Amino acid sequence: MIISKKWLNEWVDIANVDSERILKTLNSIGLEVDSFNSVRIPKNIVVGYVKSKDKHPDADKLSVCQVDVGSETLQIVCGAKNVEAGQFVPVALIGAVMPSGLEIKKTKLRGVESSGMICSSTELGLVKVNDGILPLDESIGELKLGRELCEYPLVNDDIIEIDLTPNRGDCLSVYGLARDLSAALDLPLRDVSRYEEAENLLGIGRILTLRTEENIQSSFQYRAFELKEKFSENLLMKMRLAIIECSKQNCVERLLEYVTYSIGVIFNAYDYDKLKKDDGRVVFDIDKDAHSASKIMVGGENLGVAGIYQSDVAKIDDNSKIIVIEASYTNPEIIATTIYEDKKMPRCDYVYRTLRGSEPNINFGADYLFKMLAGSKSALIYAGSQQSILQKEPRVVSFTMSEMNRMIGQEVLKNDVVKILKKLGFEVNFNVEKDSANVKVPHFRHDIINAQDVCEEIVRIIGIDNIASKPLKFSEQNRINDTFVDYKNALNLRRKAASSGFFESVHYVFDDLNELNELGFKPCKVEIANPINNELNTLRPTLVNHLLKSAERNIKNSKKSVKIFEFGSVFDENGNQSERFGFVATGLVKEPSLLNSAKPSEIGFLSFASAVRNAIGEFELKPSKDINYLSEFEQAEIYRNGVKVGYIGRANVVVENRFDLPKTYLCEVDFGKLKFSSVAVKAYSKFPAISRDLSLIVPDDMKFEVIKECINALKIGCLKEFLPVDIYRDKNLGSNSSLTVKFIFQDIEKTLEDEEIALIMDKILDSLKKNLNIGVR
Repeated sequence: MIISKKWLNEWVDIANVDSERILKTLNSIGLEVDSFNSVRIPKNIVVGYVKSKDKHPDADKLSVCQVDVGSETLQIVCGAKNVEAGQFVPVALIGAVMPSGLEIKKTKLRGVESSGMICSSTELGLVKVNDGILPLDESIGELKLGRELCEYPLVNDDIIEIDLTPNRGDCLSVYGLARDLSAALDLPLRDVSRYEEAENLLGIGRILTLRTEENIQSSFQYRAFELKEKFSENLLMKMRLAIIECSKQNCVERLLEYVTYSIGVIFNAYDYDKLKKDDGRVVFDIDKDAHSASKIMVGGENLGVAGIYQSDVAKIDDNSKIIVIEASYTNPEIIATTIYEDKKMPRCDYVYRTLRGSEPNINFGADYLFKMLAGSKSALIYAGSQQSILQKEPRVVSFTMSEMNRMIGQEVLKNDVVKILKKLGFEVNFNVEKDSANVKVPHFRHDIINAQDVCEEIVRIIGIDNIASKPLKFSEQNRINDTFVDYKNALNLRRKAASSGFFESVHYVFDDLNELNELGFKPCKVEIANPINNELNTLRPTLVNHLLKSAERNIKNSKKSVKIFEFGSVFDENGNQSERFGFVATGLVKEPSLLNSAKPSEIGFLSFASAVRNAIGEFELKPSKDINYLSEFEQAEIYRNGVKVGYIGRANVVVENRFDLPKTYLCEVDFGKLKFSSVAVKAYSKFPAISRDLSLIVPDDMKFEVIKECINALKIGCLKEFLPVDIYRDKNLGSNSSLTVKFIFQDIEKTLEDEEIALIMDKILDSLKKNLNIGVR
């Protein structure tokens, strides 16, 4: 976006604000200055008047001009084709130093004396306005012969190029930039006088009618004028159009470009004579397309899509007389959707504006245009307009001042907030009791959605440098929740299982329904609509089937010892999900190696249970015969803290044979029932531990659990641990067995004496005899 200081000054009074402050302010409010150029006409270049022009006697392309510079008339030889008598022109006097460094001297050109130079715009250091010399007019100020051009403010201007972000379509006009500057500099916008129609004008209803479909998402206004002669541009407009690199040639199109750049409203121009019917009227029909964009039709012919393109039908040319002007606005979201969905749709240059949001106040833009036309003798204006204005309620953003101050980082007075927002075009209503504000967002700020966006507007006008810095505080919220705790506990168990010699496996949560039926599992009522294949056609209720198949593949791959675990999801009959740990061990305890003389023993119940214990922690076992795919002689329920958490046992012969497996043990634990507690640190005894063994004669059908409960009931504080270490059976014992139990004693405060240990052992034996009728061997 290229602007000049004097152009901005037409909208906000910045004549007394130096350019450096303007540049700093633009940067501080988020309008990044990309480049800056201060244009100054050198001294000794004055306003001159061409009194006469004669052909050079010895050169066809040179003219000899008599130029009045106020104090004298100079003879100047000029090579420009466009120099004519009666023109006001810039004249570089003898001694003037041009921006290029050229010094003007008195000289002869092809034998004719020349005392100065009639200048072009580029020779003055200005942007190229035209070919040849630069004719002057009073659009830059009153022309006084001999007055230096460096005294004309409108010619000596500062050119600023701004790099806008895509969300700031409202600043793609001089008026939009002036609106932001007025808020930042606390200066009022200038009052722009309204366009007042003259009396006794022909009404536009004589030549034009507008019909629109219901609920169109665009605004339209149509006006018309008759071009009596070619519209002439003044020098100031030419220079500004040159600055913005306007490439259009038609005088009306160039005027529309100038107004669009000034206001931001999008215009199209149509040739009335190319559209009119036999009755002399033109009927514009506005229809919605598939993407809610507004299609403009006349007599069945497509004139284009609002905000995207204008077709070649009825475009104006140099012969156009009656011209219909269309001002329009379409929501940028609709523009974006339309051009994305239809990439072959033509696009005009103004799509860059409409995608970012053009000025929705089309009446303001049309008034500005027709005020310029009314000041010209070239146009005869039709009275009135035909319009369809999109009625849309402004977005309302609510916030409290405490919330706003917290976002800003410091306290901002309520009056300052109101003042800033109103200058930016917002409507603000405050609730004093609740200290809250309801802010109505202007339609030209489609990027303002929430309170954070409003906060950004306030901060950029205050200036980020004016917000007091504060030290960064790390006050991170505790994000540890049940999900995280479960993840860490499962990860810890997986690591322990791996360190216990198990390899982790991963399987689908789907399984083979027929194989599960053979194992005795009920099918899940939640069916899979589109299974991967026939072997993965139901949600798995157990990890066992997949683990057994993985063990089978490893055994068939010549592995002698297979120990696998899996942590995964299972689903009950009703489709309820839970997490389980599954273990399988088959074959030998370890692979044959030098350490075990290549003859390791087979996996057994105790060695498997010990490996599982190393993974999940201590547990108790209680006999079970309920699991039909386990051996009825080697299966047990696993208890932790009195709660059943799983099962363990050997696969029965049928299952082992089906999967071609040697001796195989299985374990499945419900992860959700495992209770994890923090590690408690306790002081350890510095005194030695003492062990004693007791060989008891117990009935074959007595469980060790009964003996354990009897001894625990004594609540002997120094008894740290007791466990069975040997079982001996002999025919002389009949239906009894010899069970050796090892006891470990340790006191926290002293070394235990043999007499104390003997008393405790007697106490244990008395309790066993009294309660269970068992004694020493």
